[in-house]
Amino acid sequence: MDAVTTFGDTTVANGTVLQDVKTADFIVYNKEKGLDILGSNPSYEYVFAVNDAVHEAPVYVASQNKLYLSQLAPPPGYLPQLVVDLNQDPPTLSEYLSDPPVYAPNGGTFHDGKIIWGASGGNRSIGGTEQRISLRTLDPETNKTTSLVNNYFGYYFNTIDDIAVHPKTGDIWFTDPQYSWFNDITDTPPQLPCASYRYNTSSGAVVVVDDSIGQPNGIAFTPDGSIVYISDTAAVSAPIDPKYGHPGSTFNTTHRRTIYAFDVSEDGAHAYNKRAIYLAPGFVPDGLKVAANGYILTGCGRGVDVLDPSGELLLTIQTNYTVQNFAWTGPELKTLWLMGNGGISKVEWNLPGQVLK
Repeated sequence: MDAVTTFGDTTVANGTVLQDVKTADFIVYNKEKGLDILGSNPSYEYVFAVNDAVHEAPVYVASQNKLYLSQLAPPPGYLPQLVVDLNQDPPTLSEYLSDPPVYAPNGGTFHDGKIIWGASGGNRSIGGTEQRISLRTLDPETNKTTSLVNNYFGYYFNTIDDIAVHPKTGDIWFTDPQYSWFNDITDTPPQLPCASYRYNTSSGAVVVVDDSIGQPNGIAFTPDGSIVYISDTAAVSAPIDPKYGHPGSTFNTTHRRTIYAFDVSEDGAHAYNKRAIYLAPGFVPDGLKVAANGYILTGCGRGVDVLDPSGELLLTIQTNYTVQNFAWTGPELKTLWLMGNGGISKVEWNLPGQVLK
C-alpha cells in the first residue's frame, strides 16, 4: 500500500507546519468530549515491535488476563498466532498454536466462553491440513478449535474479515470482502460477491444482510444491538483477473472509505436504513468497535479515530505504524491495545469497552 500522510503534514496558510500535531499522541477535535475520553492521566506506549505483516483479530480473555491476536501473511502459510500475557510485568508476547491450527484469523471476538475467529486463509495443504475461510471457535482453556461454517451453499467465502456477535440473539455477523485473494492468503479466487452475513447459531443458517458495500470490512454493534456499523474500505482494492494473479492492493483516495450505520430489526435478523456517518480522512476505516457508551472507534492508517454516534470525529490516537485493529483489556476495560503493521501499543484512558459475554 502507498504511504499514508497524516494531518500533521498539513501546511497551514501562514506557511508553517503543524509540528506539535504531528508528534502528539492524541489529537482532540471536540474539547469537552475528547478530554472526557482521555481522563485525567492518559498515556500512549509503544510496547512491542513486530514484523510488517498484518496483525489482527485481537480478543481479550478476561479469565486468563491474556490478549490473543493473529499474524497474517507474510509469510504465506504462517500458522502460529500470538498472545500477550498481561499477568507479567512487563507483559510478554509469545507464539502459540491451536489444535487444529487456524490459518490467518482476520476478525475475532469473545462469546460464551470461547474466542470466535474469522479465519481468512484458504489453502489445500498447510501444516498437513486443508484450511478454508471459515468461522472458527477456540476454547482458550483446552486450545481446541472447531469449524462452524466454511461455505455459502457450496461457495467458499472470500475472506471473512471481521465479526461481531449480536448482543441479544447471539448470532454472528461477519463481513466478506476480497482481500485474501489480493494478498495471497487463499489459493481460491473469489466465488461470491462482497457481502455481509448473519450466521444463525441455533440453526446453522447463513443469511446475507447486505451486499451494497464495495469492500465490507469492520463490523460492530451498539451495546443494545439496535444499530450495526459496517465500514467500506473499497479505497483499498485491486482487480480480480487470472492474468494478474494475487495483485496486492493499492489505496485510491477517490474510492469509498466510509462507515455506514444500519438499523437492526427487532428480532435481530435484518439490517436496513443504511446511511453514511463517517468518511475517514487519512486512510480506510479498518478495525471497528463500539465503546460501552456508544462511541465508535476505527483503525484509520496510523492511529485510531473516535467518533460519537452521529459520526463526529472527537479524538484521534496517533501511532508510528498502520493500525489494523484494537481491543480493550483490564478489570475496567479502560486499557486499549492497538496492533498492526510493525507494532503493538497500548493506551490508558477513560473510555471503557463493552463487556463481551
